[in-house]
Amino acid sequence: MGVWTDRVLPHIVDKACSMPDIVPLRREALAGLRGRVLDVGFGSGTNLDLLPPQVAEVVAVEPSDEAWRMSSLRRGRSGAPVVRGGLDGERLTERDASCDSAVVTFALCTIPDPVRALREVRRVLRPGGELHFLEHGLAPDPGVQRWQHRIDPVQKRLFGGCHLSRDIPALVREAGFEVTDMRTDYLPGPAISKPWQHGFLGVAVPT
Repeated sequence: MGVWTDRVLPHIVDKACSMPDIVPLRREALAGLRGRVLDVGFGSGTNLDLLPPQVAEVVAVEPSDEAWRMSSLRRGRSGAPVVRGGLDGERLTERDASCDSAVVTFALCTIPDPVRALREVRRVLRPGGELHFLEHGLAPDPGVQRWQHRIDPVQKRLFGGCHLSRDIPALVREAGFEVTDMRTDYLPGPAISKPWQHGFLGVAVPT
């Protein structure tokens, strides 16, 4: 599992999270980011090519050395400088009120304590700062929910702790944010893929 998680899985995640259907959603999630931006779950840097010009710097929080290595080309061509700001989203190294905006894309599913991580994001956001999120999670349909709960144990084991059944807006609110804009839907695909494809795209501000 060490080789799978450390060396193979980052490449699978990179491909899955940069599919053509995902790119427009990423661009929408990143719209409005500005200044010094905290990116929790930076991964292989798939957000970098889509950042708006108002972003001055990216503080990347990414535990995987392989994913960080994979991001080197994207970092090299990024219009905004990128610094690796830490390895653990639950214990950010950034000072209080040191970031203008924050974004988390397809990462809250894997963080062991997502509420703690979101509270850390809240801590480092400056007054007026926004959290932008694009995540997958708990579907509204009871039948799909049942499958999500059934699949979760295997999903977590094979995909680095990824949960299918997390209620993303509830977690964001529990961490002390108000969701100011959000839409949810299934990504395109066959019905059998619904447990993996219910998404949340939104913006939240600290309460």
